[in-house]
Amino acid sequence: MSFSRRRAALYAGIPGGRDGRRMLWIALINKAGTGLWMGAAALYFTLVTGLSVTEVGLLMGISGAAGIAGAPFAGHLADRFPVTRVLIGAQLLQAVALLALLTTDSFSLLLLYSALTSLADRGSNVLTKLYAARIAGPDRTRYQAVQRTVSNAGWAIGGLAGAGALAVGTTHAYQALLIGNVISFLAAAVLTVRCAEPPSPSRTVTDSSQPAPPAPPSSPWRDRTYLLFTATEAALFLDDAVLQVGMPLWIVHSTDVPHGMIPLLMVLNCVLVVLCQVPLSRFGGTPDKASALLLPLVAVFAVGCAAMTASVAGGTWLAITALTVAAVAFTFAEILHSIASWELSVALAPDDAQGAYLGVHGLSSSAQRSGGPLLVTAVIAAGAFAWPLLGAGVVATVVAQRRLVRNRLPRRALSVTSVTVSEH
Repeated sequence: MSFSRRRAALYAGIPGGRDGRRMLWIALINKAGTGLWMGAAALYFTLVTGLSVTEVGLLMGISGAAGIAGAPFAGHLADRFPVTRVLIGAQLLQAVALLALLTTDSFSLLLLYSALTSLADRGSNVLTKLYAARIAGPDRTRYQAVQRTVSNAGWAIGGLAGAGALAVGTTHAYQALLIGNVISFLAAAVLTVRCAEPPSPSRTVTDSSQPAPPAPPSSPWRDRTYLLFTATEAALFLDDAVLQVGMPLWIVHSTDVPHGMIPLLMVLNCVLVVLCQVPLSRFGGTPDKASALLLPLVAVFAVGCAAMTASVAGGTWLAITALTVAAVAFTFAEILHSIASWELSVALAPDDAQGAYLGVHGLSSSAQRSGGPLLVTAVIAAGAFAWPLLGAGVVATVVAQRRLVRNRLPRRALSVTSVTVSEH
């Protein structure tokens, strides 16, 4: 098969046409830049700007909390303005705020710029998801899987490049990583300008002969079922805190496993996501299928928790084996949840307020980023048998979410085939 035919076959498997493919390039560039900077951020604030460890912790914690508002705010704007223009604004805000970090070593200013970066980052995540839902239509689940695979590849590329600069360890090296991230946001903004605006059911063009809309758009803040769904989602995002925070701390403080295993497990996580995200997406292409994925999700999460407990039951080799099993299990929980969460969060949202609803759903991930590390460190402090209790909590959460989804989906049956079809 010729190169052109192979490329055509590859393109045919990506929903969304040319703009869908362009948004994948944006995701790759964006995450590569983020991968450059995220591993160096804490060291930059400590070694370059001279903040203490306590100040760095406060800066990251407060700026992360400030970013929680980014998701609902961006979703609200996207229901009123073109989503591509709002996304460009968020990308440029990230670039400017990051670049401003180079201009000061004042704690208050560094906190302000970091908070703006976090706010725009959370907003960008929601806007990218909303664009994908609109551009891919009923193929949104497959498109999200492809996009997530590309994003993980970008993280890996940026992380590897960043590791080389960190080995140098000079002020200029840290500044170069920051500037590299700034350039990635500027490049992403340039590409986003070239993306067509997808149709939006919440923004329509009318003439004077048409009657005014009979009612204002739906509000997620008055939708009790969707708010409860979002609350359960925060618990199901815990695989992120377990993999990024819990497992490294558990290895260091509770086992005799060499610390060099920590990055190996992170690489294993990225590789599994790249290899499995797209193939598994076909099992969550409809709301009913997505809801069914919650059962295997909770099963693999429980296996991961049991493996964490088993890692302290014997010698080093048992610990290595158990931790590898745990990393694989939590990674598959992450993959399955991303598929189910994506489909259900869109399917349960009314078409006239997709942006606002997805913005509220974005709070679940933000809340987990703030509270998840605290919960996981509490589990570690409690000891090995606290891990099964964490697993039991996730089981209870899944039971509650399945009941919410089952009661809601029949009323949404007429609008789940395409996110661009209005209910009115």
